[in-house]
Amino acid sequence: MTTQPTPPAPGTPAPPPAAGQPVRRLTTAQALVAFLARQYTERDGVRHRLITATWGIFGHGNVAGIGQALLETGPAMPYLQGRNEQAMVHAAVGHARQSGRLSAQAVTTSIGPGATNLVTGAALATVNHLPVLLLPGDTFAARPADPVLQQLEVPYAGDVSVNDCLRPVSRLFDRITRPEALIPAALHAMRVLADPAATGAVTLALPQDVQAEAYDWPAAFFAERVWHVRRPAPDPDELDRAVRAVRAARRPLVVAGGGVHHSAAEDALAAFAEATRIPVAATQAGKGSLRHDHPADVGGIGHTGTATADDLARTADLVIGVGTRYTDFTTASATLFTHPDVHFLNLNITGFDAHKLAALPLVADARTALEALTAALAGHRADPAYEAEYTAAKARWEQRVDAAYATPDPAARPTQTQVLGLLDELVTDEDVLINAAGSLPGDLHKLWRTRSPRQYHVEYGYSCMGYEIPAAIGVQLAAPGRPVWALVGDGTYLMNPTEIVTAVQENLPVKLVVLQNHGYASIGGLSEATGAERFGTDYRHREDGGFTGAPLPVDLAANAASLGMRVLRAATVAELRAALALARAADRPVCVHVETATPAAGQGAPPAQAWWDVPVAATATRPPAVAAREEYERHRTGRRRHL
Repeated sequence: MTTQPTPPAPGTPAPPPAAGQPVRRLTTAQALVAFLARQYTERDGVRHRLITATWGIFGHGNVAGIGQALLETGPAMPYLQGRNEQAMVHAAVGHARQSGRLSAQAVTTSIGPGATNLVTGAALATVNHLPVLLLPGDTFAARPADPVLQQLEVPYAGDVSVNDCLRPVSRLFDRITRPEALIPAALHAMRVLADPAATGAVTLALPQDVQAEAYDWPAAFFAERVWHVRRPAPDPDELDRAVRAVRAARRPLVVAGGGVHHSAAEDALAAFAEATRIPVAATQAGKGSLRHDHPADVGGIGHTGTATADDLARTADLVIGVGTRYTDFTTASATLFTHPDVHFLNLNITGFDAHKLAALPLVADARTALEALTAALAGHRADPAYEAEYTAAKARWEQRVDAAYATPDPAARPTQTQVLGLLDELVTDEDVLINAAGSLPGDLHKLWRTRSPRQYHVEYGYSCMGYEIPAAIGVQLAAPGRPVWALVGDGTYLMNPTEIVTAVQENLPVKLVVLQNHGYASIGGLSEATGAERFGTDYRHREDGGFTGAPLPVDLAANAASLGMRVLRAATVAELRAALALARAADRPVCVHVETATPAAGQGAPPAQAWWDVPVAATATRPPAVAAREEYERHRTGRRRHL
């Protein structure tokens, strides 16, 4: 409703809008929700709703403010009921990634533990450059009662609350201590969320008294706004240097990162590869940039990469990074790129990442930069002998994938890689696979045959256990009608299963595959390799002073069923094949539970094709640790600085 401004309450420090300017009298929370409902992004002429929904768990710090505002706003701002604050952020992040970062979701919490539970999810969002808007309640701005319930008192700083924990994991943090301060803060928040170089978690901390305070808001604040998502073009001089570097290279290799997907640059990358015949390896975030059967695709790179990609990396004289951060898994802890004259060319929308490894920078949108580079390289093509070399190596690796996926005995208990093989038989371009932690990311990066750009959703920037189930909900909300699979081990499942209740409540047909292997398989293997002898990595009864007894009688299938999911138990390869088919066809949430077998020697996923630096104890008395340290010293001599 539009009214004339009302006089400010006595003591109100800020004046109302100018006389005659249309205003709306709303609480701060009502104004924020109304504002968010009118924000859009636009890229390539297509408009998207920026904040599509608000997740929330209510407590005294937000129930009467944001909670009441969501109720009053109604369907203009959909509300999603979560069960765990961290999980709500994961769901919002999954939604943002599936939406190509063009849409995001908000998450509201109470003060205290509700707010601090956001920190892990916020870190995950910011590490992965994915937008999410966090709206934690905060303590009273006016301090009428100090401390309030759940307030952390900081004796040396009266203006600090637990929400300040969110500062280092947010791309923008602001505390709204007066209603009128929301106007610049909200606009600033939308700018960051829609900025392809700056996006991540954005936090607006909302003192609970300010949430409920009324103010005469300029009606223009609620006008529809469209935030253009830019595609910056490369600098001509940088492009010229890039072209000369590519033309001079004899063994170039592209490393495709998550920026390819964020920019929707998959077709541009394919065109570049087809024109130049330069092979393309992918990070975890970049996998799927090319289809698995594209002639130039050589699979994952780094510690969890393929032999094809890693061997090419060792002999590459030019590494062309496209939208990658070069994490230690990608560079094999700075031991992978060993050509004596190797140098780097980095196409990245952020100057920070474009300059890594002393690279030639090409600071631009990935799609725009690839299109410009392809045009400038017209007629240039990699040596046909080099193309034949990597094509043959790729064919050999595919034989190893076939062997890992093979299921010769339908009555046997399946191994983890056989589970992936059965999924490989079943899925189409439409399916989305979600994973984040454990031994599955390594197997998926090496083995999975990605069929479409949005199929491979492995969160390995923060590799957060408990991400998969809520992320599947966010993906399903962003992509209704697509089959969405959350692949989890028992360790990850036990971290964060509660959003199963949300999937059931919303009747979202996510497909949960639980692989029961009685412990932390990935860390168990790492523990063994580093001399820690799998200490504390198995889920077993305590016996003789250690966890060496029988496996714990934990029934995860029964747990999922108790939370409302339909559960399909599979004990054999044949049963699993049937259960996965039923799950894919299901129109409501379903869980497939399988107890996996340990692969026999020579079976399962191929071993790591490159090193990863996890420091080993420099002094030890136990022989496994002594041997592990010797192996560690041998590997780390290969580490180099690229200067």
